[in-house]
Amino acid sequence: MHIRAPAILVAARQHGETAVVARFLTEEYGLLAAYVAGGRGRQLRPVMIQGNVVELQVSARSENQLPFAKVELVTSRGPYLTEPLPAAAIGWTCALTATTLPERHAYPELHSALSALLDAICHAPSARGWVGALLAYENLLLRELGYGGARVRPEGDLSALMEEMDALAPSLEHYLLADRRTDVMAARSRLRELLERIV
Repeated sequence: MHIRAPAILVAARQHGETAVVARFLTEEYGLLAAYVAGGRGRQLRPVMIQGNVVELQVSARSENQLPFAKVELVTSRGPYLTEPLPAAAIGWTCALTATTLPERHAYPELHSALSALLDAICHAPSARGWVGALLAYENLLLRELGYGGARVRPEGDLSALMEEMDALAPSLEHYLLADRRTDVMAARSRLRELLERIV
């Protein structure tokens, strides 16, 4: 297997002293897991951040082997992780994506939506500019994985969007995250708490 494609880094877990096992979302190949040698080293640590857009090269000798990856930074989300609210939003959306999508199944609409959502989180002047897009992404994820989901983008003031956020939580927890070993919903709860402070 040899793949070269732009990708969004959605998860990175330490492996050994300096390596990382990462998950990348690509438009054409879907979610790909790969081993990144030196991913925690001085040169690659700023690259291996959730939400970053990278140029990804993946290769494996067999289908059963965890592929090896080389990455080059295209767009960094690092500067936005210093603010609690954008950091929580990026963390939640990436964790949700990495946890729920099956590997090597293409979801081009989800890739496009996640890319736009991350851009909105980083560049909108306030949370009001991206909370609706976040809810639309969660709904799209439910729909793409076969669990329904509303087709309309939630609109209204932040209080109304928070009500929509609360109404959507049980579907995410029941359909997408019920059998997960880690408490991914904790990241959404943290984001919800931060949003509550500005309502």
